[in-house]
Formats: sequence, structure tokens, C-alpha cells
Amino acid sequence: MSIIFAIIALGALIFIHELGHFLFAKTFKVGVEKFSLGFGPKVISKQVGETEYLLSALPLGGYVKMVGEGEDVELSEEDRMRSFSDKPVLQRILIVAAGPVFNLLFAYVIFIVIYMFLGVPAVTTKVGEVLPDKPAARAGIKTGDAIRSVNGRPVTRWDEFAKIIFDGKAVPVQLEVQRGSSLLTFTMVPETTTSKNLLGEKVTRPVIGVVAAGETVTDHFPPGEAIVKGSAQCWNVIELTVLSLVRLVERAIPLDNIGGPIMIVKMAGEQAAAGGVSFLAFVALLSVNLGVLNLLPVPILDGGHLAFYLIELVTGKPLSKRTREIAQQVGLVLLISLMMLAFYNDIARMIASKA
Repeated sequence: MSIIFAIIALGALIFIHELGHFLFAKTFKVGVEKFSLGFGPKVISKQVGETEYLLSALPLGGYVKMVGEGEDVELSEEDRMRSFSDKPVLQRILIVAAGPVFNLLFAYVIFIVIYMFLGVPAVTTKVGEVLPDKPAARAGIKTGDAIRSVNGRPVTRWDEFAKIIFDGKAVPVQLEVQRGSSLLTFTMVPETTTSKNLLGEKVTRPVIGVVAAGETVTDHFPPGEAIVKGSAQCWNVIELTVLSLVRLVERAIPLDNIGGPIMIVKMAGEQAAAGGVSFLAFVALLSVNLGVLNLLPVPILDGGHLAFYLIELVTGKPLSKRTREIAQQVGLVLLISLMMLAFYNDIARMIASKA
């Protein structure tokens, strides 16, 4: 089942990506010869007008083949009017950029749909554990208490409460908690602790020593608030993806964190088992990753082509054929090396899990 869910997720992302290229090519009257989901031998194909729509054997990508792509293509005068390479550079930039941008927009829409229609699981402020010899324990907070306000600010969700504590300093805070039918007030001074964030960086922040009980409710939001929260969530994921790539280059995050198809299959199955919201959020995360990675200025990726066209836009002339060929070869080596590393990490994790 995990493979099926992975194929559904990747198929949707590949389709959205290639649809972006396809629609903008059509907008600028560029002829499209093929629209393929997957690479390699075709499994199913159907000719509609000038375009052959394909489902190919290897589901790890896709492509849109446009009239006039490639080097030394001989075209009739009529085809030159529909040729990608003969279009103004700004139009070529928009066609190439549309793929990764559509992936980012797809993730944005998913997040809005989750917030507006499906609902977001949220952890309540019920305390599940009070750590010994910490400020909350010394003040008298007990397991089962429900935190109702911090310094007079009402809170109903654990992330709201935690943010107030984390954003504060080691100064006294006043908590109002509900214990049974009673409302009690406790004052304590948070202590600072050092831990690692999602990027593996050490961060120092104040804590009081309580752990959530894990009691959850589902929050739905009206359209306006859903759009705001969906926008913020999408931006946070984009920012985290970019920072993760930077930290990988800096080696602050170990390279063994990179995952490949096997990891995607495993995670797709796990998220699908956790429920529809978790699976959709996972698809949105993958979509952001695909969009951001394709915008990197690496030859052979969309971002590499965009870099070539931006240079052409600035200088008024395209890079030489030889320069582009060398850059493409370098990009191909980098991409193959990354794929080999991802497969190696996947296999290493499988072996370690069975040891």
C-alpha cells in the first residue's frame, strides 16, 4: 500500500509541475509535442491534436517536449512561429519557471484546504507530565491541570502557550490553571535550556518543565483566516526547506539525512495511515521541496535553464553552445551523485532498521 500512496503523491506533483510548463507554453503559442508523466518506455499514450499524452514506465519525473527545443533542430517557417527557442527570453523564463511555481502554488492551496475544510489537529493545554525539579513542579503545577492563561493572556492550545513561554525571557510568569472545577494561579521563573531545533542548530530558550498530555481537538477556520494561516504555513515550509539546503551545504546537517524514493514510499505509507490530513500535508511538503529544488541554479534543472535565460536577458545574447554543454554535463554529474547518495542512505536506513 505504501507504494500506491507514494505513486499517487509523486504522480500528482509531477502532473502539477508539467502542467505549469504546458499551460504557459500554450499561453505563448508554443507547440507542445509530448506531455509525459514518467520517463522511459511509454505504457499508455493518446494523441490529442498536436500533443501526445503519455504515461511512461519510470514514475520519477516527467517532461513536456516543446517544438524547437534542443540544439540544431531544423524547423519549417510555420514551426518557427511555434518554436520555444524562438520566443522572447522573458516568455521562455515564464514557461520554465511555471513548473516549480505551480508546485509551490499547489502546496499553498493544499494548506488552505486543510485549514478551511479538513481541519487541523491541535493539542490542548492539558498537562501530561510535570518534570521534577523544574519551575512548574516547584510552583505546584500538577499532571492533569489545564493551562487557561499566561500573564493574563488566554490560551486554549499548547502551541500558543509554548510560544509565549519561548518568546519570553527568564522573568516571572503567571499561569492560571484549571484543576477540576477550581481556577488556581501560580507564579514561577522559567529557566533557560539548550536544545536542538529541526535544522540541528543549538537554541537556548526559557522553559518551565511541563509536557503536553497530547489531548487533541480539530480546529476549522473561516475562509479569510484559513488563507492567512495557509499562506503562513506555506511560507514557513519554503523557508525551512531553503534553510535546510543551506545547512546541508554548510554540513551543519549531516548528508545522511537526505532521502530518496524508498524513504518517500515509507513516509507516504506512514502519513496515509495517520489520516487524510497528514497525507495531504506530506504531499504539500513534497511539493514545496520539488518546487524549491527545481529553482536551484543547477544546470539540467529548471533553475539552471532560468540562470541561462537571465544571463541572456542581461547580456542580450545567449551563452555559447559549448558553455551550455559543459554546464549541463556538470549538472548531470551533480544530479546523479545526489541520487546515488539518496539511494545509499535509503538502503543504509533499511539495513539499520532490520539489524
